[in-house]
Amino acid sequence: MERISITAEKRKEHGKGVARSLRRDGKIPAVIYREGKSEPIKLLKKEITGLINRMSGEQVMVDLQFENGDKKLALLKDYQVDPVRGELLHTDFFEVLLTEKVKVTVHVTTLGEPIGVKRDGGILQHTLREVEIECLPDKMPERFEFDISKLEIGQSVHVSDLKLEEDVKMLNDPHDVIVTIIAPIAEEAATAAPEAAATAATPATAEPEVAKKGKKEEAAPEEKGKGKKEK
Repeated sequence: MERISITAEKRKEHGKGVARSLRRDGKIPAVIYREGKSEPIKLLKKEITGLINRMSGEQVMVDLQFENGDKKLALLKDYQVDPVRGELLHTDFFEVLLTEKVKVTVHVTTLGEPIGVKRDGGILQHTLREVEIECLPDKMPERFEFDISKLEIGQSVHVSDLKLEEDVKMLNDPHDVIVTIIAPIAEEAATAAPEAAATAATPATAEPEVAKKGKKEEAAPEEKGKGKKEK
């Protein structure tokens, strides 16, 4: 896995006003988490923005270099972006040790165009784009890749099809579907048409006997009235 170094500074200030001030100075507020503890830091906006743009959904280990010479190895866990301006607001890191296993989410990338799509007009359906694994930090893959060019309609790729390096444990269910090739919509509609026609051709059922009895009972009051007139 790739490791990237960026400059970090410890900070004591908190609050929205402080965060805005940092961003005006070209810095981004951040937090490092470790075993239930958190440490506030600040990063150079140019460096952290470049790191995020470089990741593209892949896992990257980050060497945080502090001014006093301290170093911390971490994973970028989350970041917040202004929904209107698109500017980076805040980042969260998780400190790791090379001797301790961690649970991380890794992106799954597909390669090639399925023959079931290219030749037969099928539809590629993505069900799972990330999987969770457990391993030592230096065993962590940047991403999983799988060639789907030979997949035909009705075929799928499951979690169990991914190749794992030694000492890497998959936490997802091995039967989970990652991608599948489904039949074209037009073909499904053509299959459903005969069934609909058969349903329409089914004759209506006869009126239940209970309804007939109800009609006879409705005439009873008239007969009773006739009996009174004869008197």
